[in-house]
Amino acid sequence: MGSHDSGSRRSDGGKPVGRKPRADGVESRRTILLAAAELATTRGLEGLSIGELARHIGMSKSGLYAHFKSKEELELATIETAAEIFERDVLGPAGESPGGLGRVRALSEAFFGHLERRVFPGGCFIATVSVQLASRPGRPRDRVMELQMRWLEQFAEALGRAVSGGELSRDTDIDQLVFEITAMLVRANFTWVVTGDSRVLEQARIGIRHVLERVVGPTECESRSSERRATRERSRSRA
Repeated sequence: MGSHDSGSRRSDGGKPVGRKPRADGVESRRTILLAAAELATTRGLEGLSIGELARHIGMSKSGLYAHFKSKEELELATIETAAEIFERDVLGPAGESPGGLGRVRALSEAFFGHLERRVFPGGCFIATVSVQLASRPGRPRDRVMELQMRWLEQFAEALGRAVSGGELSRDTDIDQLVFEITAMLVRANFTWVVTGDSRVLEQARIGIRHVLERVVGPTECESRSSERRATRERSRSRA
């Protein structure tokens, strides 16, 4: 008696071949989470309902429930999707730069580029959602706080290397520097979203540069002064 193998199908040539894994479910979940991350930066994770998300992407609520069994599960998956994007768009490129002050500048520039490309309509996901969840205990807040701490640690580590490498003095207050630099990034994020004025990002760049120039060692200051003089002289010679 012949049997039917439900785990295989026949090709046009009549030979049994293994079933190809269905990618539509994975792609559908990815589409949902990207849309959820975008909406979360403008409406907040709390304001993100399965019904609203379903309408936004043109899917039935039952279709969404097939992927996420609860609101919290949707929120956590949305946070992880945004974290992957931030890793790819900001942390990854900045991580290719040298350590020390060069890494601080690279992290800042990667962040500004992230904003300028409008990866999310509401600016940086982590900066925006961390404020929204600050007074709401739970797993989503804990995860966003972890991501925020990792972001701050990137600057602290880079500044620590600047100290050990002689770019900054041994008595440098790294915590204070991280606070000042990231405060400018947060302010830039907020004002950029509100105004869309690129001058805001330039103001933040200048502010960060002033913070670093205030604390760099004499050798670094002299080196940068020489570079600026050389640049001005080259510009005059071309004129």
